[in-house]
Order: sequence, then C-alpha cells, then structure tokens
Amino acid sequence: QVQLVESGGGLVQAGGSLRLSCSASGSLFTFNFMGWYRQAPGKQRELVASFTIDGSANYADSVKGRATIARNSAGNTMYLQMTMLKPEDTAVYYCNAKRGPLNVWGQGTQVTVSS
Repeated sequence: QVQLVESGGGLVQAGGSLRLSCSASGSLFTFNFMGWYRQAPGKQRELVASFTIDGSANYADSVKGRATIARNSAGNTMYLQMTMLKPEDTAVYYCNAKRGPLNVWGQGTQVTVSS
C-alpha cells in the first residue's frame, strides 16, 4: 500500500510563502484522486486543492489565486505552493490519495501563519 509523508510546514509571517511536499512510497498516478486537505483547530477538514484523474487542478475558493498544486514527472511527489499566506491558513495540512475503496492519508504537517 502506498504511504504518504508530508513535509515543508512551519511558521511563516502573513504575506509569506510555503511549499508543502507529499512524498509517496509508490506512484500517485495510479490514483483517481490526489489532493491536499487542511484542518484548523475546532474546524472540519476541508479540501484545499486537488487533481482529478484527467489531471485537472481544482482549488477551494479560499485559496484560489494563492495556491498551486503540482506533482513531479515520476508521480511520486505532490506539492502545494501557497503564497500571500493569511493567519486563517493556519492548519494541519494533509495529502490524500484515493482509488476505489483505498483512501490514503499522510500524517499531516503544521502550517502556522502569524499576523
């Protein structure tokens, strides 16, 4: 089974940028869905950005224009580049991949944006 490991989180000032990485133990291209979620304290986990099987990228309205999802050509790493970070972007960010009943999550990486 593919395992996902996120990295790249940290503390950043408002207006700054971060690039999160999600390293997979296998190919992500075999999955129908791959994306980034986030969960802030006391809130539900929300989808931030994702790829569908045709390669189309989708973004939550809250990050549209500030986030870019990407993956490497080998298909074993997915990225989330975020710019113009806001305090409300503070959350644990998780990468996720789905294929049929298989639903794989990473352990999460904390992003904290200070005002």
